[in-house]
Amino acid sequence: MALNAKIGILGGTFDPPHHAHLIIANEARIKLGLEKIIFLPNAIPPHKQESGLASNADRLQMLDLAIKDNPYFEIDDREMKRTGKSYTYDTMLEMTKEFPNAAFSFIIGGDMVEYLPKWYHINELIKLVNFVGVNRPHYDGNTPYDIEEIQVPAMDISSSLLRERLVAGLPIDYYVPEQVSKYIKEHHLYE
Repeated sequence: MALNAKIGILGGTFDPPHHAHLIIANEARIKLGLEKIIFLPNAIPPHKQESGLASNADRLQMLDLAIKDNPYFEIDDREMKRTGKSYTYDTMLEMTKEFPNAAFSFIIGGDMVEYLPKWYHINELIKLVNFVGVNRPHYDGNTPYDIEEIQVPAMDISSSLLRERLVAGLPIDYYVPEQVSKYIKEHHLYE
């Protein structure tokens, strides 16, 4: 990694990953002049498996399929491997120690911008990363914290919407990369 690298972090469940995730990552990379975007999938608590969500292995595989053609995108699966609760603060503490010369931009949607005051150790975390708020339909993005805001094309797509469509037997073509759609069908996910 280059000295003083500018790195974007995009966390989420990616259950499933969709085009809005990819557009947000790409727009943030371009607008902020980032060298790369690290997708940081979080672990799903075991009780959620019962509600039809994909396993960690399936989510990781779908995310890999979604980003594999973009040389600026990579995955860091440390939060999936962590036992117990996984907090962004702990992850970013690790990453800033691993890459002391990197400047991290943590990209979050408008829904998370409003939720920032409830984040674990937020006052310490805000010193480790530059939070970047991305516009998201239905959220105004108000927060008491100093965050950088960027505008991306508005796409009202969410993983929960896609799961609902799949449960209802509706297609998700064009919402997700073709390889992700094929993987979901082949592995009978979200049925």
